[in-house]
Amino acid sequence: MKKFLRLLRHLFFPPWLVRRTFSARDMQAITAAIRESEATHRGEIRFAVETTLHPWSLLLGQSARQRAVEAFAHLRVWDTEENNGVLIYLLLADRDVEIVADRGIHRRTGDAPWEDICRRMEQDFRQGRFTEGVAAGIRSAGTLLARHYPPRPGDSDELPNQPALL
Repeated sequence: MKKFLRLLRHLFFPPWLVRRTFSARDMQAITAAIRESEATHRGEIRFAVETTLHPWSLLLGQSARQRAVEAFAHLRVWDTEENNGVLIYLLLADRDVEIVADRGIHRRTGDAPWEDICRRMEQDFRQGRFTEGVAAGIRSAGTLLARHYPPRPGDSDELPNQPALL
């Protein structure tokens, strides 16, 4: 029954809702939050939002976590010199946030801090504060990255800062 309800939610979740949830101005604010965060560390943060999953993916039982791992690879977040890329992935239909951290940063932090950031973002989302929740998640991820990868002179921005719409 749960699987069926999830399928219905995804089938009837309108794609235009992503633009209503995140306006062009909101996307610019998220881009700025990533840029500001990355000025404080050597890590790379990407934010991706997806409205729904494909019906076949749902029928096969794909979780938001599994889709986030696919997006991590598709967006090449793993392609950083120090293996310190982080993807913050939002599946709107499920209001589920997943953070996938590359092996370099994951080795240093484990799962717990990323799970905590996800839960706090989801609390903001339940209150309809999507942009604020994403920005707060980016700041929290940046604080964690700064602890393990402080900035160095001459650091380059390895990944785009603009949110990805999947």
